[in-house]
Amino acid sequence: MAEQKADIRIGGMTCAMCSKAIEQALKGQDGVLSAEVNLASEKARVRFDPSRVGPDTLKKAVEGAGYRYLGSDLEAASADAEREKELNGKLARAAIGMAVGAFLMVLMYSGMPQPTLAYCSLVIAAPAFAYVSHPIFLAGARALRNRNLNMDVMYSMGIGVAFVSSVLGTFGVVLTHHFMFYESAVFLAAFLMLGRYLEGRAKGRTTGAIKALIGLQAGTALVLRDGIEKEIPIEDVLAGDIILVKPGGKIPADGEVIRGESHVNESMITGEPVPVLKRPGDSVVGGTLNVNGVLTFRAAKVGRDTMLAQIIRMVEEAQGSKPPVQRIADSAVSWFIPVVLAIAMSAFIAWYFFLADIYSVAEPLLFSLTVLISILVVACPCALGLATPTAVTVGIGRGAELGILIRNGEALETAARVDTVLFDKTGTLTVGRPVVTDIVPAGIGEKELLALAGSVENNSQHPLAEAIVKKAEAAGIIFTETNNFNTAPGLGVSGIVAGKHILIGTGGFLRENGVSFDDNHSINFEAEGKTAVMVAADGKFIGIIAIADAVKDSTPGAVKALEGMGLDIIMVTGDNLGTAQAIGKQLGISKIHASTLPDAKASVVEQFQKDGHRVAFVGDGINDAPAMARADVGIAMGTGTDVAIESGDIVLVKGDLQDAAAAIQLSRKVMGRIKQNVFWAFAYNMALIPVAAGVLYPLWGITFKPEFAGLAMAMSSVTVISLSLLLRGYVPPAKVRDAR
Repeated sequence: MAEQKADIRIGGMTCAMCSKAIEQALKGQDGVLSAEVNLASEKARVRFDPSRVGPDTLKKAVEGAGYRYLGSDLEAASADAEREKELNGKLARAAIGMAVGAFLMVLMYSGMPQPTLAYCSLVIAAPAFAYVSHPIFLAGARALRNRNLNMDVMYSMGIGVAFVSSVLGTFGVVLTHHFMFYESAVFLAAFLMLGRYLEGRAKGRTTGAIKALIGLQAGTALVLRDGIEKEIPIEDVLAGDIILVKPGGKIPADGEVIRGESHVNESMITGEPVPVLKRPGDSVVGGTLNVNGVLTFRAAKVGRDTMLAQIIRMVEEAQGSKPPVQRIADSAVSWFIPVVLAIAMSAFIAWYFFLADIYSVAEPLLFSLTVLISILVVACPCALGLATPTAVTVGIGRGAELGILIRNGEALETAARVDTVLFDKTGTLTVGRPVVTDIVPAGIGEKELLALAGSVENNSQHPLAEAIVKKAEAAGIIFTETNNFNTAPGLGVSGIVAGKHILIGTGGFLRENGVSFDDNHSINFEAEGKTAVMVAADGKFIGIIAIADAVKDSTPGAVKALEGMGLDIIMVTGDNLGTAQAIGKQLGISKIHASTLPDAKASVVEQFQKDGHRVAFVGDGINDAPAMARADVGIAMGTGTDVAIESGDIVLVKGDLQDAAAAIQLSRKVMGRIKQNVFWAFAYNMALIPVAAGVLYPLWGITFKPEFAGLAMAMSSVTVISLSLLLRGYVPPAKVRDAR
């Protein structure tokens, strides 16, 4: 069965009950496999069978539930314009409502006699109330029509009771002139609009990271076709095109430099602040910024295949996902409104029929209505519904800015609870290729030793030879032509350089050719897990070059940071125990599983899980993919293979192990913020609903005026979103140390 995903934007959501109603409407369509609605980003992610469901069906489902279908992310510009228009409308309604409410309050204390005051208040309040509250009543009616009991219904009841009571009091029908809630009704509607405006603005900021990533994409590219420079739209760039990028220009696609030299700022992709020097043969990434030179490169990946496009898709999918902790809020929201309605009605009955007499309330009906209205408007599951998605959206966006890609909310939650981290060695803890670590000359200079060895090894394709050649090139050595080059498989090579007969290889190879030397250095190097390459010239020993798969510069700091977080660190490698122990000794890793075949790595992970541990596996190669998939959290090095990256729940774009520690620190921070948000959302309702119900009146004569209840309700959601937005400035301690 073919499966397709769609991200659609939805307008008109006001609370967690709205997102639940839309989810149910979408899931109810034949052919929809799953649907998740994110209240914070105002989007729905839908998986469906395209042979049975199309965009029109999804649109009808959303609109049938009473909400606005604003199109897919491909239509983001029009959706953003619609959203901005809606926000400006809310702000205008809030401003008018507050101005009219303030005037009505002044009018009340003007000394104007009744019923003149009542009639004047009605004339002034009615048009303003109708204008300001119209969206609330419309949303409430829509919800009832679709049998969805949400906060719009409760708000409509609250402000409706306030206004209708005032009208009845004005004309002396059932109620007296004392029932004057005009200013409260207008203020309530105004505060609700203000709250939704502030909430909408804040929610827009939670997706700032993804908008910034989208903004990195170049709009045009300067291509060379038939020897002529042409500026074309980015969507017309083809793989294989030769592209010219001038200083200050954005690199429009992924590719390989073929001419030129320049520093490129890759911080927007990798989080690395220092520009990287690019030369012919180096790779460049679309969306990065060319700093100071002219680069010509061949496009390899364009459009949706570029790294930037893949990062954007990954972040969007992750921000739309729900971590398991969201279930707490979802279950709470399902019973919240019925319970609040029961409390509101019970409080009204209790005060009107029983408590008013006990506590000598002058106007029992007036007081009871005030209590009813206050409870209806102060109760708010919105903060609870926003607690998790806002933190997840901001946290995952922040991770992307730091070069840490988290695939989904579940990975975020699980990473926060990890207690054991397993590391692959080659390419993860180490650079993954042989490099020269030590040079010990004997009777000649270090540079001369490198020049002779490099000149001979430049004719070999062996990985150890490549390491020596690169070390010599880095030292600025120009190689001399080698004659009579020969290879002794498994032993070494030989050749004549500048008239000298050079031997390079194992100790046994040199001894077979009559060269004697002291074994002390080679024994020490081998104890450290290094390969000792002996060099002789004209039968005389001239030095040792030690080669190893060197530890990455970031590895010691990462291991120390993880251990400082109380995590258990284990190395899992296919290398022999001696080599693994040598690396482990350098890093302070004592727990090692050596000589572990690729398929056995997953078994090692499983054993730790059976022992009750939550395991993260960090790797980079194809052979690490099964272990990463089996682990509770797979962390893939972004510099590794595509298979490993696809298996990872978290991808480290730079391939920097410090980011593994930073990823877990970020996950812990986000989960801590979610718990903090949920606590405040619960605490807010648990504290203010009883106050609105009048529990403080018997002790201190304190009541909760409906307009203040409306303001408090608005501020609850804004508080939760603001707490989540603080994550935008969070820097994991591992990144702080890295920067130093």
